[in-house]
Amino acid sequence: MRNGEGMKRWHRQLLGAVAVLILFLAWARWGPMDPLFNHPRSTVLLDRAGNTLAATVARDGQWRMPAGDSIPYRFEQCLIAFEDRHFRSHPGIHLPSLVRAARQNRDAGRVVSGGSTITMQLARMARGDRPRTWWNKAVEMALALRLEVRYSKDAILALYAANAPFGGNVVGLEAAAWRWYGRSPKRLGWAECATLAVLPNAPARIHPGRRRDELRRKRDRLLSYLRDNGTMDSMACQLAKSEPLPDRPLPLPLKATHLLTTLEQQGHSGTRIHSTIDAAIHQRVTAIAERHAPVLRANEVYNAAVLVLDTRSGEVLAYLGNLASAGPSHAGAVDIIRARRSTGSLLKPFLFAAMLQSGELMPDQLVADLPTQYEGFAPRNFVDGYDGAVPASQALARSLNVPAVRALHRHGIERTLHILHGMGLHSIDGSADHYGLSLIVGGAESSLWELTGAYASMARILLNEDAEPVHAPKVTNNEAEHRKRTERPPLNPAAIHHTFQALQSLNRPDLEIGWQHFAGQERIAWKTGTSFGHRDAWAIGVTERYTVGVWTGNADGEGRPGLTGSLAAAPILFEVFGTLPDGHGFDPPHDDLMPMAVCRSSGLRASVDCVPVDTIPIIRAAIRTPPCTYHQRVFVDASETEQLVPGAPGHWVSWFVLPPAMEHYYAAMHPGYRRMPPAPSGNSTSPMELIYPENAARLHVPIRLDGSFGQVVLHAAHRDPGAVIDWDLDGAYIGRTADDHRLQVSPGPGPHRLTLTDQHGRTLSARFQCVRGSNDRPNE
Repeated sequence: MRNGEGMKRWHRQLLGAVAVLILFLAWARWGPMDPLFNHPRSTVLLDRAGNTLAATVARDGQWRMPAGDSIPYRFEQCLIAFEDRHFRSHPGIHLPSLVRAARQNRDAGRVVSGGSTITMQLARMARGDRPRTWWNKAVEMALALRLEVRYSKDAILALYAANAPFGGNVVGLEAAAWRWYGRSPKRLGWAECATLAVLPNAPARIHPGRRRDELRRKRDRLLSYLRDNGTMDSMACQLAKSEPLPDRPLPLPLKATHLLTTLEQQGHSGTRIHSTIDAAIHQRVTAIAERHAPVLRANEVYNAAVLVLDTRSGEVLAYLGNLASAGPSHAGAVDIIRARRSTGSLLKPFLFAAMLQSGELMPDQLVADLPTQYEGFAPRNFVDGYDGAVPASQALARSLNVPAVRALHRHGIERTLHILHGMGLHSIDGSADHYGLSLIVGGAESSLWELTGAYASMARILLNEDAEPVHAPKVTNNEAEHRKRTERPPLNPAAIHHTFQALQSLNRPDLEIGWQHFAGQERIAWKTGTSFGHRDAWAIGVTERYTVGVWTGNADGEGRPGLTGSLAAAPILFEVFGTLPDGHGFDPPHDDLMPMAVCRSSGLRASVDCVPVDTIPIIRAAIRTPPCTYHQRVFVDASETEQLVPGAPGHWVSWFVLPPAMEHYYAAMHPGYRRMPPAPSGNSTSPMELIYPENAARLHVPIRLDGSFGQVVLHAAHRDPGAVIDWDLDGAYIGRTADDHRLQVSPGPGPHRLTLTDQHGRTLSARFQCVRGSNDRPNE
């Protein structure tokens, strides 16, 4: 009976112990558990190959990198051999080690050994700096058992390596490898791994800067043990022992630091950021920009930024947010790539493409380049002067402001803003009334990040690519805020094809002649921009492989004479492209083009009177544009110097003739232009045209200091260079002009009627209204 009851009691105790063990294991594995480490972490930026570009110190001043999921083989072997040779076989506690440590402590009369396994050391690090008592040791043992149940051995090693102290403000293997050896743990040799494996044993007492002989002896003993157990051969051991200890801490890499700072501000602080940066391209871009820095500084320009994208994927390959040479005194820490700055002329290609797409424009049609004023806003070309008439593609390539403003007035500001937003330019967030017509000549602000992304987006549409410009970790370069692939892009391939053809043109301003040959050979579609007051100089170029954006200027907004996109930004742009592999150019979108008869003189759809005519592939929407009206059939004498009435001896010819205002400037710029011969008397076509004001114009007349209205310069053009014009304002004679038909008057407020009469009695009338004040806007 007693034996039976004893057996039952033993069974109950055994079952109870098993139940307790099961409960403990269940609690250890699935029970709630606070994170082991809540310390702030450094932010680490990696390139596309996984190599470290830059890192920041954690908020508590420690170099403590985010934990990885594994450690290098050499360090693992060194760590296990030095700290816990039975690590792979024990459950978190190694009783023989504890017994040995107790005997050593008893014999020494003080604590000389803790007998802790790597898992127990991890538990002690997780609990913070606590006294070494029997109670804390017991808690560490319990936590070690729980860690062994919850984590794999490799995960425990990774946690240990990420949080072990390595002396000073260096915590974790990765930080130690960079601080002491200047490279990642994956690239450390046996001697280096052995040195770092012994450091956490007593980081405050011994490290490369203190008690170096003792550190070397410990390292060499560990290397000898690894040789003896067959982990490394004798030659490797001998070579490792001959390596010196590091002398001093080294700085961590400092590449793409502005990108790192920006990503931290966007919520990625304390993480390991895998970017798409190509370290080699980024390094070359940095060297190019710094090489141009002395030239910029000579003009008291201290800042520059460069962004390089893979055109097809939108991945960021190089991100130079500012010049390192700018320093703190010139805001060198500011990430200019994300800063909003005046766009200058960089928005003109989007308007050009939008008008082509809507059937409002032919790629090479003549557009007016004349003195223009819209309610007080009088745009001027960068180089003073007017062409009268200029092909639209040349106006874009030459970045003429007047034709661009006239185009925006015709197309509509609201429609243009819709296109810009669709292309990802969301920083341009004002209303149409806010920007007015200055939108197209620098009145809006955007960033190099958005603008370069928008140019790359145009290229992807032309390439029929729908990839979004993404830069890890899920940081997107705004291409319409992740536009869904089912949505139609805001611009079509044919419109962009003609736009890029214009931007690849060699017909550029004189200031850009030095870069034409290179751009043409590389098939780069490129555009420069200069903001009002010479505060910002831009250059953006696109090939089917790369998109490069460059900005130069002063971060504080100070303008400098000569700070233009052509002189300050374009040289950097082309030198960057010179380091990148060449492309083959963009293929025409044949399905979106159609053969069309085009007047060679006007660039418009050919009419029956046009000669010569070229049949070329043109965007299909161009069929909605009007035919050419600049060719007229006239009956002339044999010498073609006088028009005749039909029936007289003569012949019919097709004559290219521009309106008087356009002809006034165009003839001066084109010596080959033939003015139409004088018409017979009684011809009803008016030979005069008002340049300023246009009919129904609203003039904002400035007010003088005495409160009176200022003066207005009236301007007209006449086909006859020797014409004389008499001017009447509201029925009152105000003067006569010859040769240069300009007349200065002081009209009062309100509506007015202007009448012009030439020496042959032909008249021209227009109405306009004068209002007080002016509406000043930028002219660049």
